[in-house]
Amino acid sequence: MDRAFLQSSFEAAQPYEQYVRSGTPQQHENWEKIYQQVALTDAQQALIGSWTRRMNIIGLSGRWCGDCVQQGPLIQRVAEANPEVIDLRWLERDEHPDLQGLVRINAGDRVPVLVFCAEDFEFVDWYGDRTLSRYRAMAQRMLGPSCPLPGAPVATEELDATLADWLECFERAQLLLRLSSRLRQVHGD
Repeated sequence: MDRAFLQSSFEAAQPYEQYVRSGTPQQHENWEKIYQQVALTDAQQALIGSWTRRMNIIGLSGRWCGDCVQQGPLIQRVAEANPEVIDLRWLERDEHPDLQGLVRINAGDRVPVLVFCAEDFEFVDWYGDRTLSRYRAMAQRMLGPSCPLPGAPVATEELDATLADWLECFERAQLLLRLSSRLRQVHGD
């Protein structure tokens, strides 16, 4: 993933609200239910607010996907806590097979996937599919091989744990950028 490819993918992507609204009314409602169900704690907001390195993030998703419905709004909550530093934009997976092909998981086109880029679109990291908390909750329920249904209720405890997992992914990328000798030289810090 080179800078030009990542930058063009980012520029083709949509801000969260535009992305979610470009689906069907039912898809928008499903995403909105989860968004309204979660909030960052004061400590989480303070942590995110302390970040200083710009992160351009591409969210590869599917508005139709149950895992995306249940995790995308959590990811958005993290991003919107520091919009001066975090610029998160969303792409529909099936419309961008070139990017999807680079972030396959276990030989599958899984979503959601976040591609973290530096301010100059250098590749930093990517993470995706389900967080550990999501997998643990699914293992307890033994859902089987299918995705959860979009709009299905999700326990608040599971959402909170999954939100914390995604926050750790953001924090890892932020610390990688903050401690980068390349960027420290650029910023003189």
